[in-house]
Amino acid sequence: MNKQPFQFKQFSVDQTGCAMKINTDGVLLGAIAGADNPATILDLGTGTGVIALMLAQRFIEAQIDAVEIDMDAAKTAEMNFRGSPFADRLNVYPFSFETYFDQFPERKYDLVVSNPPFYISSLKSPGAKKALAKHTDVDFFEKMIKYIANHLSPLGNCWLILPVTLTNAIIELGANRSLYPQKIINVHSYSHSEAHRVIMCFGFNKVLVQITKFTIYKSVGVYSEEYQKLLQPYFIAF
Repeated sequence: MNKQPFQFKQFSVDQTGCAMKINTDGVLLGAIAGADNPATILDLGTGTGVIALMLAQRFIEAQIDAVEIDMDAAKTAEMNFRGSPFADRLNVYPFSFETYFDQFPERKYDLVVSNPPFYISSLKSPGAKKALAKHTDVDFFEKMIKYIANHLSPLGNCWLILPVTLTNAIIELGANRSLYPQKIINVHSYSHSEAHRVIMCFGFNKVLVQITKFTIYKSVGVYSEEYQKLLQPYFIAF
């Protein structure tokens, strides 16, 4: 039996057929990632489509393309897009990002976002779908950064959410393509705990990197004020 769709304030998200469900990483990226009045947005590995939908709510004039290699997930994202108030501004493409960029070589984006698979060299999880969604190799990121650099507009931004352990490797891969960190947000479960995720913003300009901290929980089961404020436009509970 399928679970009921996840209801947001302005849209709902069915998760049928999606190995990777709505999670904290995705909603953080959807609420934080941004650019200066982006006209075109690309979501790589859209899954349920939740990040693309959040960006559609935030940037009311932007056209948003979403790429998803898993056919079942792409169908679900398409259904979620069509059922949203932003249907005329959202499109999903059931391809790998390599195929997508090769088919549309002329497309440029003001904002590119991705909550990519990142369990590099770790024990593969059971199930082909989940393995596809969660696991990748270093060359995956090298290819992804290359394509992003080729399709990001001159003043555009690319935002990624990753484990902290990948920070230096991704910065190096970006520098090889003239993409440089603009902002680094270290994400902590609690104020006293070590950061477990990093949200990184890249652009073509070399700047002094803004490094900040974001805390999810105030105490066990109690969200921090900054988390509630950030997600208040989206979550009914806030």
